[in-house]
Order: sequence, then structure tokens, then C-alpha cells
Amino acid sequence: MSIIETKLGKIEGIDKNGYTLFAGVPFAKPPVGEFRWKAPVAVEPWEGVKKATEFAPICPQDEAAPPNPYFREFYDYEGYKREQSEDCLYLNIWMPENAAGKKLPVALFIHGGAFAGGYSSEIEFDGEAVCKKDVIYVSIAYRLGVFGFLALPQLDAENDRGISGNYGILDQIMALNWVYDNIESFGGDKDNITVFGQSAGCMSTQILISSDLTKGKIAKAFLMSGITCDDKFLATPTLKEEEQYCKEMLGKYADYTAEQLREIDVERLLNKFRMYNMIQMENSMTEGGNEGGFLIVPNVDGYVLKKSVRDVYRDGEFHKIPYIVGCVTDDLGTTPKDKNEHTPGLLFDQAKKWAIRQLEVGNTDAFVYWFDRTLPGDNAPTWHSLDLWYVMGTYNKSWRPMTTDDAAISDEILSAWTNFCKTGNPEGPGESEWKPYTKENQFVKIFGRL
Repeated sequence: MSIIETKLGKIEGIDKNGYTLFAGVPFAKPPVGEFRWKAPVAVEPWEGVKKATEFAPICPQDEAAPPNPYFREFYDYEGYKREQSEDCLYLNIWMPENAAGKKLPVALFIHGGAFAGGYSSEIEFDGEAVCKKDVIYVSIAYRLGVFGFLALPQLDAENDRGISGNYGILDQIMALNWVYDNIESFGGDKDNITVFGQSAGCMSTQILISSDLTKGKIAKAFLMSGITCDDKFLATPTLKEEEQYCKEMLGKYADYTAEQLREIDVERLLNKFRMYNMIQMENSMTEGGNEGGFLIVPNVDGYVLKKSVRDVYRDGEFHKIPYIVGCVTDDLGTTPKDKNEHTPGLLFDQAKKWAIRQLEVGNTDAFVYWFDRTLPGDNAPTWHSLDLWYVMGTYNKSWRPMTTDDAAISDEILSAWTNFCKTGNPEGPGESEWKPYTKENQFVKIFGRL
């Protein structure tokens, strides 16, 4: 067992083969009781040694189950299933062997799940392969769904800013702050933190690099399958719009006081959230409504976000840092026409626009990728989230009959993005070419084809 002394106290991790895992490290007080639907509160220092040897419970959510394809893909694995609890604000750190005293780059990962599901200790998020590239890997949790994004006037009235709803994003910011303040104890460089995420984790990353609250703490960003430029893919409604959605979701409970709302049990809140999402999904399919049907999402509250992410993109007010951005072949927003033409469509177009916009506003070059793999096991084109097996180097944990080709693909992309964490350039000496995407040279790195 390894013991690290942070600014808050000592924690004990588990020594593995070539690295140490610190699992279930608290970065905020449990958001339960009076702390439900309030900004996260920092952890207080502790005495003695806190064990960080088991992954923490996950935020309450609907569990994936058949026929949901994600169940077989990521959740049907013994040893990776977690109990649920509102006491869920913990992070996990994979520290390379002999990292103490060094200044290694840090990769902070935000999981996806439509802002309603997923968790930081899923099987595909294991950080062993990442930290064996001499990168400290951190995966974080945040509040989800009705627990992470409920906005109501009676909740606004409880704080001086008069806002509510962005608790899940505030959790992410507190986790980032914890890493920034403590990662040097693990051999990490607090000034070289790369934030990356996929799907809603990508959207979260875009919010973080669009917010004033994180300036100076994010050195680079890797945006996977979820970027929004001028499209409505990530809505970020106004606070008042979000409050209306939440009133519709809660029905009669919308008139409860804040204290009464906090007395409602978890299952009843989950059921309200579930039913509302089902209705919105049906509306989106029949009436061309909100993309994906999800409305309980981060909002423009004037604090976390002063503008929608589209307006931040338009005005060039995102953080001026290096970016990698891209998607997979059969991704969200891909149309039948796109599939016939074998192109990802919407998210690919948005990624290229993001890269060009960096140069227009005087930022550094950005790098664009397309993950295009015919998947072993069912010969499907790579679909949303399936690149995670390769990006994380966890392909050998998958049920799919992975081959030496898959190992080579994973090593190529894992090497590229960890190079990016280290230097801001995914290209390493003697490795495959990956040039920036510019108007003059519209270079797209294609992974998955051998």
C-alpha cells in the first residue's frame, strides 16, 4: 500500500503492477440532506490515513438493461457494478510507479451519459494503460439528472447569486480545483492538466472551457463526440427556460418548498425524471423537437456560464488552449445520408469548424480526428462511445473478440493523445503523422483503418 499526503490529509492507495490506484477519494462533502441541490462544499481536512482502496457509490440513475446496447457493451461485467447513493462526489487517481517528486502531465476525464447516467469507474475507464504512458489519470464523478441539474425559483432564492441547476458542473469544477490543489503530491504538474470527456463528458468539457471559473487551471482539452459550434447539439438553455422544463418535470412537486423537495425520496425523483425524458424523447422523434429529447441539462446562469456555448464559440471567448476534437463514424447526429456516404456528418462538421475558429481568434492550432473502425464481434461501424475501448487502452477488457489489429489501433491513439497531454502535440518522434487542421491543410487523423 502507498500513502500520499495531500493538503487535506493522508490517503492510502492500492499498489498494482507498475502503478498505484487511489479509488474513492472525496473531493466534496456528501451532497445529501440540506446539501441536496446546493453548490458542492469542500472537504474538510482529516486526521489519520483515509483509505482510498474501493470505488465509491455512483449517483442515482436508471441502470442500463437489455435491450439497451450499452448494457452488454459496458455494464454487464461482474466486479464493475456499483451501488447507488447521493453520496457520490469522489474521484479516482491512477499514479504511475515512481511518480512522486516528478511533474507529470495530468489527464482529467469526465464521463458521458446524457447528463443522466454513467459513472467514473466503468470498466472501459480503467486508467492503467494511460498511467503507463507516464500520465497521471484522474476520473471524476458529478451529480446527474434531477440531482445535478434541477433549477427552480425556490432554489434560486437560497443563494446570493439567485441561481440554480448547474450543480453537476459545479461538482466538476470542484473536482478540477481539488486536482489543481493536490496533484503535485502524486507527482503531477498542476499547470499541465488536460481535461477530456466523451458525449456529455465532451459537452461538460466545452462548458468548462467556456467558463471564467476554470481559467488558468485547464492547459489543454480533448473533446470527443459532443462539440457544439453553431448547431443546437448542446442547448445550454437560459436559467428561466430550464426552470420551466423542471417545473414540467416535477408536476405537483414544483410548488413544494425547497425543504419539502429535499424530503422527496430518490426513487420518486428518478421516476419523475424518467417519465419526463420519455415524453421529450417521443416529442423529439415526432415533432423535430430538442435534439436527443433531453432538457434537464446545464443552463446559462450568469455564473458558471455567462453565455450559451454557441455564443461563446461565436464570440471566440473560450479558453485559448490547444485542442483535439473529433468523433466516430456512426455518431450522434449521423443521418441515413451520412451513413450511405460513410461520413459522421454533424459532429464531424462541428469539429472542423471548432478547429478553424481557433485560428480565427488567434489561438493555437487544433487537431481533428475521425475514429473509423469496423468493430470485431458484429462488424458494425464504430458507434457512439465504442472508441472508448481504444482511447483508454482497455480493449482487452471488452467482450468483443479483439485482435492484434485492435491492439495496434489502441496503442496508436493512446500514444497520440497522451503525447498531446505532455506537449500539446499528438505527434511523437517516429510516430504516425497528425498535423493541425487549418484552412490551407485540412488534415484529419483517421484512426481504425489498417
